[in-house]
Amino acid sequence: MEPTLQVALDFLELSRALGVAREAAKGGATWIEAGTPLLKSEGLEAVRALRREFPKAYVIADTKTLDAGRTEFEAAAKAGANCATVCVTESDATILECIEAGRNFGIDVCVDLLGLKGERLIEVAKKCEEWGAHHVGLHLPIDDQMRGLDVTAELRALRPHVTIPIAVAGGVNSESAPAMIKAGAQIVIVGGAITKSADAAGATRTILKAIREGKAVASDLYKRGSSDAEIRAILEKVSTPNLSDAMHRSGDLPGIQLQTPGKKIVGPAVTVRTFPGDWAKPVEAIDVAKPGEVIIVDACGQGPAIWGELASESCMQRKLAGIVIDGAIRDIDTIRAIGFPAASKLVTPTAGEPKGFGEINVTIRIGGVQISPGDWIVADESGVVRIPRAKVVEVANRAQDVLEHENRLREEIRRKATLGSVAELHRWEKHIVDELGKGNGNAPAKVEPSAPTRKSKSKGR
Repeated sequence: MEPTLQVALDFLELSRALGVAREAAKGGATWIEAGTPLLKSEGLEAVRALRREFPKAYVIADTKTLDAGRTEFEAAAKAGANCATVCVTESDATILECIEAGRNFGIDVCVDLLGLKGERLIEVAKKCEEWGAHHVGLHLPIDDQMRGLDVTAELRALRPHVTIPIAVAGGVNSESAPAMIKAGAQIVIVGGAITKSADAAGATRTILKAIREGKAVASDLYKRGSSDAEIRAILEKVSTPNLSDAMHRSGDLPGIQLQTPGKKIVGPAVTVRTFPGDWAKPVEAIDVAKPGEVIIVDACGQGPAIWGELASESCMQRKLAGIVIDGAIRDIDTIRAIGFPAASKLVTPTAGEPKGFGEINVTIRIGGVQISPGDWIVADESGVVRIPRAKVVEVANRAQDVLEHENRLREEIRRKATLGSVAELHRWEKHIVDELGKGNGNAPAKVEPSAPTRKSKSKGR
């Protein structure tokens, strides 16, 4: 089988999925997948729409069937799919039923080997080939992608044991696709690197060329990091709103603003607890911090200033990434002139005194957010966020995913649309159902309070 590109349309809105599918088809894609989110949102109408629009395409319904295999594969086939997917469970019955249904209704079967590793992976894949599966899929779930994992090792281990095609999915882009083909995949399933691109047709052409020529094409986005250097590069690229979204709308340190426009603060935290106006421990922390780290100070959110020009000059000598203060800073005009990134709650000309109270590298709390040494701090002109050290890889990768999604949305809006129309907000609003079970749009149901029930008293009582 020649190297094949499969474009995964993991949208919730059919209109957006069709728009990207049209662009991908212009770029040369012939395998088009109705992704699981699309099927859950729009049902098999998504497959019917793809078949109507692309009568010659190979259409995959990513049903991820776990039960009722015959019913689901019959429905997918009758909707126009060339192929549907079944997931491995402890029982083989559903896979066998899907393969039998595939023979009966003329639809190919892809067995998704989701979650399998080692000998179990090889054992199941070999059985699927014996039973008659069209191909098997190595699928790295998106939540594992965000933790910096990949499936290359599993692909290399599996390839010698089966002769049917192997599909690979999970964060594949123009850099990694040729390596996947070289490692033994025949089908590369690409989602975000195409569907989140402002130019899906161009992205499709680039990936097709990469897999056909076996040469990687550098990609700035659509890949996930795991090393400290990769994570820092991502955090320098994304915004604090991206990060807050990635942390389920949390993580910000309220009331603290970047005081040096155009600068950005990114780095692990050296924490300081001090008293208002006591600048001894914050300045001592400069000699404790390592290059690339951020000093973050709990100064009780009050003045006088515990930081100024000379401390900032010292940080620049030490190559520190910035200062964040829940309290006051001064000399801000000079700090801006020398280009040292600084964020604070207050600005004042009045300095405090070095009394030496407080601690360095202890857990502190700012605005209700607990910050431990080594947690990552990111500040830009939208605000300041803290990322727990244990989750920085996942949060950074999820923030980049948010940025990538926004890039595509921005392009769709610029094509003379609006955010509300592109996201089809009206479809996702909460609708109230009144007491009679009839929907009444978005307006709250008006329920009159019922009068207390009174039991009539019988005569003579």
